[in-house]
Amino acid sequence: MSNTTDEKVSGAVTVLITRRVKVGHEAAFEKAMADMTAAASAFPGYLGGQLVRPDDEGNGDEANLYHVVFAFDSPEHQQGWQQSPTRSLGLAAIAPHIDGQTQRQVSGLGHWFAAPVGSKQAPPPRWKVAVVTWLGICPTVYALFLTVAPFLVDWPLLPRVMLITVLVVLIMTWVVAPKLTQWLKPFLYPARMAP
Repeated sequence: MSNTTDEKVSGAVTVLITRRVKVGHEAAFEKAMADMTAAASAFPGYLGGQLVRPDDEGNGDEANLYHVVFAFDSPEHQQGWQQSPTRSLGLAAIAPHIDGQTQRQVSGLGHWFAAPVGSKQAPPPRWKVAVVTWLGICPTVYALFLTVAPFLVDWPLLPRVMLITVLVVLIMTWVVAPKLTQWLKPFLYPARMAP
């Protein structure tokens, strides 16, 4: 049984899925995920998908932990994919290659600002999440426009947007957002003053 958190947001929806792959099954899992991504690309509203492999130095909790990012242009189109027989067939194909049947799935930006497991802290207010998200996304997009966008000038608009947005999600999720939430923890989770 999968463990799913799904947050409905207006506009585009980005879904992060994390799966632990059995040792020795990496190539088969990657092939099955490539097939699943190709199948998703035929669905309405699909904006892009990316498989992120574990770090070479991954060990402990990070060993053989793969991340998959899918983006759709609306919650309705994302739900269409989620509830499709095509996705069910894809999940059946990857099931023999993952450790157990558990997965973590988060839509939107909430996973960047989740309190530590076991923490009794309330999530930060939306305006603080918006400020920190902008502080991360603005320089990330700017850097990508300076470094990647010049190589894409001959591409049609939609593929350019798809690539840039996938890169923004990946960089924010694994580089920028973890650092920002650590640096700005006093802002996001101010210590309660004693009465």
